[in-house]
Amino acid sequence: MKIISAGKIIKTVSDLCIQANTVLRKDVLESLKAAVKSEKNIRAKKLLAAIIENARVAKRQKLAICQDTGLLCIFVEIGQEVKIRGDLKSVINKGVELGYRRGFFRNSIIKDPLSRGKSGYLPAIMHIDLVKGNKLRLTVLPKGFGCENKTQLKMFNPTAKIAEIKKFIIDAVEIAGPDACPPYIVGVGIGGTADYAAFLAKKALLKKITHHTKLEKDLLKEINKLNIGPMGLGGKTTALALNLETYPTHIAGLPVAVNISCHALRSASAVL
Repeated sequence: MKIISAGKIIKTVSDLCIQANTVLRKDVLESLKAAVKSEKNIRAKKLLAAIIENARVAKRQKLAICQDTGLLCIFVEIGQEVKIRGDLKSVINKGVELGYRRGFFRNSIIKDPLSRGKSGYLPAIMHIDLVKGNKLRLTVLPKGFGCENKTQLKMFNPTAKIAEIKKFIIDAVEIAGPDACPPYIVGVGIGGTADYAAFLAKKALLKKITHHTKLEKDLLKEINKLNIGPMGLGGKTTALALNLETYPTHIAGLPVAVNISCHALRSASAVL
């Protein structure tokens, strides 16, 4: 049995919050640099260069990449042979608050979604998965709501054709238009239940933005024909990537969810 102290988890989560919000993921940055080279639209090239410069300054000066430091989603994989000293959710939330205070990040979370009220840093959204082994893996994903608000879910009939599903995904990006700060990374979840498809779409954003399947490549190609472009001002770089996750589902259903990230796709992981 491996014992992990509350203090270690708090510090790790705190550090990950700062890293994710100030250091753009390497795969995203490299994709942006490649897009500058391939983009033909002069205005789009300038905007992509400005996005890259923003990331450079944020990392150097330890500033938030975006002023919207989001509602923090944290993915927890806890080994069956791990024992936590303290209440895991409480410990993680302490780490989130410490990290956001240390980073001087915006406090964007209101505790009552209807009455609203004063904003703070907590609580985070947690997805906890029990796995084999004696490791604890923590992954933070600060999700700004300019892009989170563009989430789409559709419960297709099981007889739906692939062309219908592709149209729904492409339309979701077109509806988002310039509002969620393109170029986008598009997460797609197919299968499970309605809530699980939405979870898969968000989890897909954690994958490295490489394009493995023909379906992912085809969808990205069609999305980049929309001419939304960086910041919605035209160009072929509407999205940097499309990542798709699937899961078994019921014979009577076919849930499909789309979760869009802005160009500042921020996540960071650590294993204890």
